[in-house]
Parts: sequence; structure tokens; C-alpha cells
Amino acid sequence: MTATVTTTAPVTTTSAVTTSAIATPTERTGARTAEAAGVIENARERIDVLDDRIIGLVQERMAVSAVIQEARITSGGRRVNLSREMEVLGHYRDALGKPGTTLAMTLLELCRGRV
Repeated sequence: MTATVTTTAPVTTTSAVTTSAIATPTERTGARTAEAAGVIENARERIDVLDDRIIGLVQERMAVSAVIQEARITSGGRRVNLSREMEVLGHYRDALGKPGTTLAMTLLELCRGRV
């Protein structure tokens, strides 16, 4: 006697999401008015574009830094030039204040690794 086992996979259906499940512009932005929500959403879109540009520039900086490190190491030098890094830290600190130093340290770490 042979037993047959039948399994039924759960059925999933696509249904329209109810409007109560979709966050309104004021809920997404934390704004109290539709006008403010519009301003915030537009500004956020601009920030997203700027962030993409910043990421691209950081990646470009990493590639240029790799070329510099390779040339320095190939010529018998050290991988890191601490006096140059101090210049970079000072530049960012002067332009952005104390948080600029933290940003510069992060960039340096991305570009040359931890020292």
C-alpha cells in the first residue's frame, strides 16, 4: 500500500495596499503642514543627489590615494606620509571645525587603511 502525501504551498496574493498603510508626506517628514512636508521632501531629494556625488568623490579620492601610495612604496618610501596627513587634517578642521577633523580621519582611513 502506497501513501500519497500532498502538500499545499501557501498561496500569496498581491493586493492593493490600503491607504492607511502608506505614510502621508507629513508622517514621512515629521512636518506639521503639507507645505513644510513638500519643502522637506524636495530638500531630501537634493541631499540624496549630493550624497551620491560625495560618495563618488570619496571613491575617486580613494583611487588617487592608491596611485600615490603605490608610487611612494615602489620608490622605497613608506605607505603613509604623516606630515601630509596632518595637512589634510588641518585643512578639514579649518574649513569645518572639530567635526571636520573626524571627517578627515575617516577619509584618510578609507584611503590608506588603519595606521
